[in-house]
Amino acid sequence: MSVLYEKKERVAVITINRPEALNAINYDVLAKLSEAVEAAAADDEIYVLILTGAGKAFVAGADISLMKDFSPVEAKRFAEYANAIFSRLESLPKPSIAAVNGYALGGGCELAMACDIRIAGARAKFGQPEVGLGITPGFGGTQRLPRLVGASKAKELILTAESIGADEALKIGLVSRVVPDEELMGTAFELAGKIARNAQVAVRQSKDAINRGLQCDLATGLSYEAQAFSVCFSTEDQKDAMNAFVAKSKLGGFKNK
Repeated sequence: MSVLYEKKERVAVITINRPEALNAINYDVLAKLSEAVEAAAADDEIYVLILTGAGKAFVAGADISLMKDFSPVEAKRFAEYANAIFSRLESLPKPSIAAVNGYALGGGCELAMACDIRIAGARAKFGQPEVGLGITPGFGGTQRLPRLVGASKAKELILTAESIGADEALKIGLVSRVVPDEELMGTAFELAGKIARNAQVAVRQSKDAINRGLQCDLATGLSYEAQAFSVCFSTEDQKDAMNAFVAKSKLGGFKNK
C-alpha cells in the first residue's frame, strides 16, 4: 500500500509509504491519501490526524518519472487533482499535524503546508525545487508558502530552488518546532493528545476561524471569530467547563457536544 492508515485512540496516523521512491507523489499516492483523509473525516472517534512518511523522507516531491512526458493538459489535471486533496485536508474540521521526518521537497513541502501544524525532525529538509526542473510549484507552493513565511522569503526559496534545514524552517516560521529525529513521532502524538483532550467543537471552530480569517480583511475575520465564539455557547462543554471553573471544581472531561 502506498499510503498506510492506522488508528491510535483518538488519532489517525497517515503514512506515505513509497520509501523506495522517497515517497514521491503519483496518482496512486494521491488516491490513497484521499481515501485516508476521508476515512479520518468520517470516523467520529478520530479527533486529530498525523501525517508522516516511511523511511528517510516525508515526501521528496512529485514523481518526476510520471510527469516528465506530461502535456500541458495532463499537467493541469495532475495539479488540480492534488490541489483538491490538499485543500480538503487543509479545510477538514479535524486538525492535522505534519511530522516531517526527512525530505519535504516540492509536493512534500506543499503537503506539509496543507497541514495545520508542522513539526520537524532535526534532519528534515524543506524546499520548492521546481524551477530547477523547468516548472513552477503545482500543489499550492506559490500560494501557501508566502502566506506562511512572507512573500520575500517565499520568492527566495522558490526562485532559487534551494532547500533549507529544519532550524532555518523554524526560524522563518515554516515549522513550529524542531525535535531530535527519534522523538518526532512521540512529540507528534503528545501534541495530538493535548488537542484531543480539549473541547472538540471549540477546537474545530477555532481552526475554521483562523483559516477563514487568513483569506480576508480584519473586520471580516473578526466577524468569523464572533460567529465561532457564539457557536460554542450552544454546547454542553461550554456550560460544564465554565460552571466548573466558577465552582472551582475539576471538570471530568468534555462530552464534545
